[in-house]
Amino acid sequence: MTPNKELLFLALGGSGEIGMNVNLYGCHGKWLMVDCGITFADPQYPGIDVILPDLAFIEEQIDNLVGIVLTHGHEDHIGALPYLAEDLGVPLYATPFTAGLISGKLEEEGNADRVRLNVVKPGQRVDIGPFGVNFVPLSHSIPEANALLIDTPYGRVFHTGDWKLDTAPVLGKPATPEQLEAIGDEGVLALVCDSTNVFNPEPSGSEAEVRVGLAEVIAKARGRVLVTTFASNAARLHTLGQVARETGRKLCVQGRSLDRIMKVARATGYLKDFPETVEPDAAMRLPRNKVLIVATGGQGEERAALGRVAAGSHPISLDAGDTVVFSSKQIPGNEVAIGRIQNQLAARGVEMITERQAHVHVSGHPGRPELAAMYRWIRPEILMPVHGEMRHLMEQARFGLSEGIPRALVQTNGEIVRLAPGAPEKLGHAHVGRLVLDGDVILPGDGATINERRKLGLFGQMSVAVAIDRGGKMIGTPQIRLQGIPVEEDRDPFLEEAIGAVIEATRKGGRDRDKLREDIRLSARRVATRWTGKKPIVDVLLVEA
Repeated sequence: MTPNKELLFLALGGSGEIGMNVNLYGCHGKWLMVDCGITFADPQYPGIDVILPDLAFIEEQIDNLVGIVLTHGHEDHIGALPYLAEDLGVPLYATPFTAGLISGKLEEEGNADRVRLNVVKPGQRVDIGPFGVNFVPLSHSIPEANALLIDTPYGRVFHTGDWKLDTAPVLGKPATPEQLEAIGDEGVLALVCDSTNVFNPEPSGSEAEVRVGLAEVIAKARGRVLVTTFASNAARLHTLGQVARETGRKLCVQGRSLDRIMKVARATGYLKDFPETVEPDAAMRLPRNKVLIVATGGQGEERAALGRVAAGSHPISLDAGDTVVFSSKQIPGNEVAIGRIQNQLAARGVEMITERQAHVHVSGHPGRPELAAMYRWIRPEILMPVHGEMRHLMEQARFGLSEGIPRALVQTNGEIVRLAPGAPEKLGHAHVGRLVLDGDVILPGDGATINERRKLGLFGQMSVAVAIDRGGKMIGTPQIRLQGIPVEEDRDPFLEEAIGAVIEATRKGGRDRDKLREDIRLSARRVATRWTGKKPIVDVLLVEA
């Protein structure tokens, strides 16, 4: 679908889900992409860590894509670029900190020299095809989060990206209420807005308040203190550096992603007064009350620094009397993984403090008072919620209408929306889907490989090998191997019966190899079903001698 004399919007990810944000704006035959993120796999995708958006819709009209604009550097907004940007073949636009993160990812993937990455100053305007894009700085839990003020011949869109209001920001200078109100004074057609925290009746809070809470907790601790937080939260890193100085503790930072964030932050002018850090061996030699460790792994990742500390496989060790502070929100779906690590720490006598026990974290997304303030400043004709599950999108639409916005439109991934001219309306559906990064290979999320893997996990597998002569007569005894078939102590009698069923099927067979193979498969599976109640995958190998 090529946009005509109109302004279209299409989400290929991030609407109806939290994560994997990809949005398209269409006008005068061209498309502009905003963000290109990933999400992380759940058990529905065995063996998979990273899920990418399926961009088939825009790939089919790649000549009409004029660029990709990035709001900020979180994985759910930039994480797919190392795998997809080269094939899209259009320039990227990002502010310095975000560009630094993207550049590092491209270098790791080995395609940095084949992707055009343009660095844009916060507050700067760039013209991309029929779109004029102004980067408007806002607060979030990562430096240089930007809303995008998108000028088109059919009106202006204020695309918030991820944001919050912070009266005392630690890093960066977000737009003031007066500046945002001035944008509203000039007229805004549509506010495309973050919905993540719409159910929160309170504002998200300031990073300065977290500093006070963390300082109180760490000052009271008598042993080693480990604080785990999101690696991308450079403002929290800055806060912890200050708290380390205030409490007389040396700082030890552990985790590859934290190292990457610190490197990019320093290169782009942040963390200038961050204290010098010590290595793990030096940290372990310090008095227990003189070290503060910052580590990744607060979401339960086994291979992250905290997971290895909890398992006793890291140079940093924690014992009874030490403290771990979870300075991050528990992402839904990670409860079991986080609980496993917390149980390991508890078994060591480690005290744990989360945001439920102390003020050690604030969200990077707007609560209802912040949303209401943004509505008053921007005063859009249309509210279109994004970045949320359906319950979040619907609730923000209701809330926006109650706050006086004339119209609200709820869309989900794949729904093509005409914003102008005329009243907003849904025109149709585009293909959306998920791709999985399986090792070094990108595959369809609902393709044969993943479906086979799911079946293997659910039902197990049997391999049956039968030697036959040219006439189809069996030679010797069939061989059967099992994987994941729940027979355990009954394995030998089960195999005996299964082999007998295969022999019987082979005796009835003839020269038709396909029919013989299918008869053997069904006979072996019937035995498995009778013994276990499951229908395993059965592979049959006919060896002709």
